[in-house]
Amino acid sequence: MLDWFKVNLQYILPKHLLSRLVGKLASAEMGSLTTGLIKLFIKHFKVNMDEALYPQPEHYRTFNAFFTRPLQPDARPIDEDENVIIHAVDGAVSQFGDINADSIFQAKGHNYSLTTLLGGKPEMASPFKDGKFATVYLSPKDYHRIHMPVEGTLTDMIYVPGELFSVNPLTAANVPGLFARNERVVTFFDTPVGRMAMVLVGATIVASIETVWSGTVTPPAGKNVQHWSYEKDTESSVKLAKGEEMGRFKLGSTIVVCFEKDVIEFDELTAGQVTRLGEPMAHVSPASDNV
Repeated sequence: MLDWFKVNLQYILPKHLLSRLVGKLASAEMGSLTTGLIKLFIKHFKVNMDEALYPQPEHYRTFNAFFTRPLQPDARPIDEDENVIIHAVDGAVSQFGDINADSIFQAKGHNYSLTTLLGGKPEMASPFKDGKFATVYLSPKDYHRIHMPVEGTLTDMIYVPGELFSVNPLTAANVPGLFARNERVVTFFDTPVGRMAMVLVGATIVASIETVWSGTVTPPAGKNVQHWSYEKDTESSVKLAKGEEMGRFKLGSTIVVCFEKDVIEFDELTAGQVTRLGEPMAHVSPASDNV
């Protein structure tokens, strides 16, 4: 009954208003109050501050600065093997596997549309049909910067307006089409293993989604899908190395990464498995033309 209440309450809460209010508080400089909130958060969620570049709560002037804290340079070694696709974030595997035509598995009894997830543009989704996907959930205690699982050149970014349901495992198991109905930022890259899409999914009280090339994408929330295209072969091209930061969440959320058919093979992943940035997630498939 409690789980039913937690899920169904989200349908009636003013999620966008609540998220923006929390965002304003999280970006405010409130001195000792901010420090006190950070200390409570660290204690409640058991955040490991030993790996943070600045481990003292007093260093952070806003809650957002703490939440997007950088790590020490050696905290997340990057597997440099060119045949290895690395985990892009700290988190936990929600689901992974095959994209069946245009369908992605969300949870038992729930699938959602690849095309809808990627912004409703069939031409953008087409390369990923029958490919592979991985969904990773970032909990409040996790490091909230997102990095590249493989080197890539940015080609497109799409902002998709939508709901702001929670993306925790309980909600994922009970809200149909969750990741394709929440607000999200979809990024597309050309990589040595083909096309890659990285989807940054918004959620309740996620105050902001940012990328390193454009800064804050949302808020403010838009009412229409927006599409930006980028030059690939100019001095201004956005080229990011494997393991390099590509974006960040201010408060927790989820990523979905998609690859083309027959280009990668997942390592021994399991649902619920803890992920650490830089560790192997998959390998380039021997069947790939890019090997």
